[in-house]
Amino acid sequence: MPTLIYNIGTLQTPLGSFPHTGAAQGENRKYHNAAVLCEDGVIKAVYENGALPEVGADTAAIDAKGRLVTPGLIDAHTHLVFGGWRQNEIPLKLKGAGYLDILRAGGGILSTVRATRKASEEELFEKSRAFLDELMAQGITTAELKSGYGLDKETELKQLRVIKRLNEAHPMDAVATYLGAHAIPEEYRGKSGEYIDFIISDVLPEIKCQDLAEFCDVFLETGVFGVEESRRLLTAAREMGFGLKIHADEIDELGGSQLAGELGAVSAEHLIATGERGMEALARGGVIAALLPCTSLYLNKSFARARDMIAHGIPVAVATDFNPGSCPSLNIGLCMTMAYLKYRMTPEEILSSVTINAACAVNRGGSIGTIEPGKKADMVIWNAEDMEMLCYRMGSNLAGTVIKHGAIVKNNI
Repeated sequence: MPTLIYNIGTLQTPLGSFPHTGAAQGENRKYHNAAVLCEDGVIKAVYENGALPEVGADTAAIDAKGRLVTPGLIDAHTHLVFGGWRQNEIPLKLKGAGYLDILRAGGGILSTVRATRKASEEELFEKSRAFLDELMAQGITTAELKSGYGLDKETELKQLRVIKRLNEAHPMDAVATYLGAHAIPEEYRGKSGEYIDFIISDVLPEIKCQDLAEFCDVFLETGVFGVEESRRLLTAAREMGFGLKIHADEIDELGGSQLAGELGAVSAEHLIATGERGMEALARGGVIAALLPCTSLYLNKSFARARDMIAHGIPVAVATDFNPGSCPSLNIGLCMTMAYLKYRMTPEEILSSVTINAACAVNRGGSIGTIEPGKKADMVIWNAEDMEMLCYRMGSNLAGTVIKHGAIVKNNI
């Protein structure tokens, strides 16, 4: 059934199917008094200045009531399939324990690993489906979901099966990333190289055989995996046909951003500690910087140098990093406000960061991330008149009507 969204006060969107860099990251097309015609879940035409198409009686009509419409948002970095929670770490943090201190003591990621191994596939599915509902209610129509809380073959496959089921059962699109190299499992303590061998020989081939993930990621950080181990893993993953992602420079600058540029990773994530050499490598490699401002906020860390990255010609995406330890928040609106206040990004740059650049970070720039003919009809009608309001209303959910493939999937009006 065709759908016409009309009476749009301002339709604001980046254009194109490629990552937006430099000054282009802040270039959005704004249509006033606009309308969008969709058919079979795809955008057919965009109208402005009060123009409307002739439509048949079978066309569903959605009145935007003069409000702002943007592309559906994309959360390009989440860890939302996990067992348990980690609120018990708060007293440790208040006493001064850092992220790596808690991990070395067997907490942090390893605590979640134990809980995720114990959880059934059905328990993980139901818990994660509720998280996707929460994301969708905020205007997110596509999200990347990482594994990484199993650190063994059985549980990692269980997480990835959950992600595949979510993609099939939920209105949102779920993009799967394998992050088995998220930490060194307790059974491989002191033997990180052997664990990488195990991933390459036993786990990655099975994931590829079952078609359970598009990307392979690694946590390159002090006390976790080094540059050479990460290079070995990602090179093997690339040879098997996986896209590459790297958790890089979150706490220490160890060369993760340089490795991302060297290998041509799709994205490098966190980048809190990235300096000039890292930025130059990311720019040369065409790597998308997936920045996670609410993690900086929650860990009381410094914020990534987004303005410098944009100046270097690096495309910046902004995402939630939702996880049970370092960022237990699904609030994309708060991330956008932090990007505004802490990254000093403009509302136009922020819109590109959560739409087209985020779409490209999950290899979907050709189908989502902008409102243009031929793209999927994923849009949000906001309870706001402009992007400035979305960035200004810190922590508020201003998503009004969420549209996925041309159909209303959430109505908060």
